[in-house]
Amino acid sequence: MAIDHTKCDITGMVERHIMIAVDSSDNSRRAVLFVGDFFGCYEGFRVTLLHVILEPEATYFRTGDERQQWLAAQLEEAGRVMEEYRHILVDAGFTEERITVRIEPMQAPSVADCIIREQEEMKCCTIVIGRRGISKKEEFIFGSTSSRIIHEAKKCAVLVIE
Repeated sequence: MAIDHTKCDITGMVERHIMIAVDSSDNSRRAVLFVGDFFGCYEGFRVTLLHVILEPEATYFRTGDERQQWLAAQLEEAGRVMEEYRHILVDAGFTEERITVRIEPMQAPSVADCIIREQEEMKCCTIVIGRRGISKKEEFIFGSTSSRIIHEAKKCAVLVIE
């Protein structure tokens, strides 16, 4: 995707480009609804819906076919969810050409790493993410994607929607 650098601010971020990092959770759906309600009536904003499919290690699957079947199922589910989210944004006032849908299978230590890497690459000025809704105990043990993004994202705003 080519970035029009004539619309960058002094930090190099693309103005009015919002990345919504989503999955199939209710909190992700609320994040999409929030962006639609809050920004849909204004011209000049564009949105990238990003769904990261975190691929397990190659040794997780017994065969290459098993891996391909798993990935195909993940992509199919993500496609259904992203189409629903795209419709929400269109209904809220975003035009089709202002919405980009990206489903990215990636290998990385965490989803947060993938989201931050994509934000830096696309130079989005805002990341919107739904809070996962895990308990404090689970957050302590497993970590929190939204917390990591809040603390590690640079040169952008981060909105966590619950």
